[in-house]
Amino acid sequence: MLQDKRLPHNGKEGLLYGSLIVTMTVLLMTSYSVLLHADHFTMETMWMILKIMPVMWIMAMVLEGAVFGRIADSLTGKLTKHSSSFHKKILLRIVFTVIGMSVAMTFIGDMVANGLHGEIFSNWLANWPRNFIIVLLAESLLIQPLARLAMVKLHESKDRKTAIAQ
Repeated sequence: MLQDKRLPHNGKEGLLYGSLIVTMTVLLMTSYSVLLHADHFTMETMWMILKIMPVMWIMAMVLEGAVFGRIADSLTGKLTKHSSSFHKKILLRIVFTVIGMSVAMTFIGDMVANGLHGEIFSNWLANWPRNFIIVLLAESLLIQPLARLAMVKLHESKDRKTAIAQ
């Protein structure tokens, strides 16, 4: 069973949780993609990353919340039982979300960086497998655990404040 303190799905906490995950993932992948195509790190490279990040963040927030997060929740629900472990559910949700988001964001990232061009599909074929693996590993091993830890700490802080107030 999913535990609310580790994986909020609605309200302000769900938005905060999703924002943490999207922000960390966009920061990682935007930086990685720009640096991959730059000769070396310069102030110009840093400014390019900072200019692209807000666009990528907005696109990722919309796509995750409106499309791929919902699909991932639905598929996870169909493939698990109420008694399935938290880890099974979270791993399936990560895999389904990362598949959808990496497919879409690889196209979007290329369009944001290079505009609409004739090689967009071949670029996608070359870049998507790498992006998928990087994001899957980052989400599974670093980003999701950090976001869940942040939510647990938030709940502990709220619980302490409630206890003091009573």
